[in-house]
Amino acid sequence: MTGSETLDVARDAITTLIVVSSPVMLVGLAVGLAISLLQALTQIQEMTIAFVPKIIAIFVSLLIALPFMAEKMHAQMLRIAAKIITG
Repeated sequence: MTGSETLDVARDAITTLIVVSSPVMLVGLAVGLAISLLQALTQIQEMTIAFVPKIIAIFVSLLIALPFMAEKMHAQMLRIAAKIITG
């Protein structure tokens, strides 16, 4: 592999990483923002309140997004295997 092919594989891997992780990260961000807003409005300053809803929301989003994530990672692996086979 040449240097440009290596950079193409690395760029593709980073793009796949961002696409695969973004649904879970966005759900975590949205739930964290909503809990923070709720805590600010009610002036409840308990730090552990944010963890349980966030963990549950991330777990549910993983269950929902897992087929999408697996398909994207499978496609990435097939692209890398094709590059390895072709040399």
